[in-house]
Amino acid sequence: MSLNNTPSSERVHIALFGRRNVGKSSVINAITNQHLSIVSEFEGTTTDPVYKSMELLPIGPVVLIDTAGLDDEGSLGTLRIQKTYQVLNKTDIALLIVDSSKGITELDVKLMERFRSKKLPYVVAFNKADLCEPPIPYDIQEHCIGVSAKSGLNIRQLKELIAAQVKYSAPERALVADLLEPSDLVILVIPIDSAAPKGRLILPQQQTIRDILDADAVTMVVKDSQLKNTLEQLGKKPKLVVTDSQAFEKVAADTPEDIPLTSFSILFARYKGNLEAAVQGAKTLDTLENGDYVLISEGCTHHRQCGDIGTEKLPNWIRKHTGKKLNFEFTSGRDFPEDVSKYQLIIHCGGCMIHEKEMKQRLSVAAGQNIPMTNYGTAIAYMHGILKRSVEIFPQIASQLEG
Repeated sequence: MSLNNTPSSERVHIALFGRRNVGKSSVINAITNQHLSIVSEFEGTTTDPVYKSMELLPIGPVVLIDTAGLDDEGSLGTLRIQKTYQVLNKTDIALLIVDSSKGITELDVKLMERFRSKKLPYVVAFNKADLCEPPIPYDIQEHCIGVSAKSGLNIRQLKELIAAQVKYSAPERALVADLLEPSDLVILVIPIDSAAPKGRLILPQQQTIRDILDADAVTMVVKDSQLKNTLEQLGKKPKLVVTDSQAFEKVAADTPEDIPLTSFSILFARYKGNLEAAVQGAKTLDTLENGDYVLISEGCTHHRQCGDIGTEKLPNWIRKHTGKKLNFEFTSGRDFPEDVSKYQLIIHCGGCMIHEKEMKQRLSVAAGQNIPMTNYGTAIAYMHGILKRSVEIFPQIASQLEG
């Protein structure tokens, strides 16, 4: 996969923070040599976080995030500040912008304390350093540099300092490649229905195909209606069948027991590091009572259609499995609540569009409030009685379902 095609969830996330009118937008434009953010002499021009995926040498594929000023005022200002602090949950490296003429403020100090508490690498850029000598405190000198977004002073050095501070690198793990040998055959089952995007495959399917190719294995893509006939006609037994979660029941029935089976959602749960929690969380489906609240959350935003898996199919399967009258609530995109205490269970999508750090933050929010959390594929497999079979390729996880 070329760097330009690196999914947003796999890119280094660099976020710019600071007070209003210190030049955050100007600095981001200088770093990228593009007009990505609106620049104005008036305070508070940036109101919501602005995300831009691009290549940034010498780092590589990144997402740059411009944020609202942390000294914003009024009721709207308070909401903007909350949005800015939420960006910390998905940041790999923080860039604090300070006005050289004003120096470090109490607000800047508190922000750096947040960086340290989150073990977040950071750089402090004293903007407008061409107009006056930046007053850099001795105790943070290793993190600081004087720059000028206007004249270009030390912008190249700033990018190098950011690169040096970034401890993040693309995780050395695989979706499925570590389970395969060269020439192994993997069948991917992709339903084509009214909810499927026209003319393309969705990101989890694309990434899985690429991972299989990287393992020098072979992949075959079929619709759920074609699987049974395909398996009967194959000259060799596939190493693995991977299905879209909503077709789990039919695919399980059509796949012989001696052929390993799993789903894209389960593969991504392992990839994101939350499969064990998802398996445990799925068991909560058996303990739900009338009136309980279930949160169904998706990491991306898309147009809801008739038969949508999150808002229609999952609630219907859960009602049938539990026999209870439950309350369902839904979130998508970046709108994941900080207070989840009202819910008895959270069911999240596979998280292919979410940065690993943000997914871990969501898991942490749920765990911190003792709310079980599972995901689409794991919950669906559990309700259809095929979860153990679906995780048998991961013996340590499967052992949790013994008995």
